[in-house]
Amino acid sequence: MKRQVSILFTYYEYDSIEDLEKDDRFLTEGAIEAARNAYAPYSHYYVGAAVRLESGMMLSGTNVENAAFPSGICAERNVVANAVSNHRNDRIEAIAIAALTSAGLIEDPVTPCGNCRQVLTEEEVRNGNKIKIILTGVRKIIVIEGVENILPLRFNSGNLKATLPLQ
Repeated sequence: MKRQVSILFTYYEYDSIEDLEKDDRFLTEGAIEAARNAYAPYSHYYVGAAVRLESGMMLSGTNVENAAFPSGICAERNVVANAVSNHRNDRIEAIAIAALTSAGLIEDPVTPCGNCRQVLTEEEVRNGNKIKIILTGVRKIIVIEGVENILPLRFNSGNLKATLPLQ
């Protein structure tokens, strides 16, 4: 039997950083500042990410490009690796992501790539909590509650459990 299924999600749009709650505004400003430190000599696309841990601590990361593509790392994976490596038991509550070009903050919010979405999914599963995602641009800011909203039908550890023996 064939069934059509739709996946819908709700997100929030804000007109400016000033419209965000204080903690989210601080996190977003941290992501923009991190983007200024990115190493992107090839794409000239500077991405910064900042996470807020349950303790209230903020960590940041940037994209780091490499001539031996794909040896670089995205800002989101960089900051998650920092959080896991240095603050393993302090769960990530939120991540803010911003991108700059030579003209400044990009017009429309940048979204995480597929690899970064998968890493954020793993972090949600590992810690048993949803991560708020704040995507920043000049024209608008998008706030999304949980990675499942940007990566539906995602792969996770449950997919590794065999239910039937191979024939």
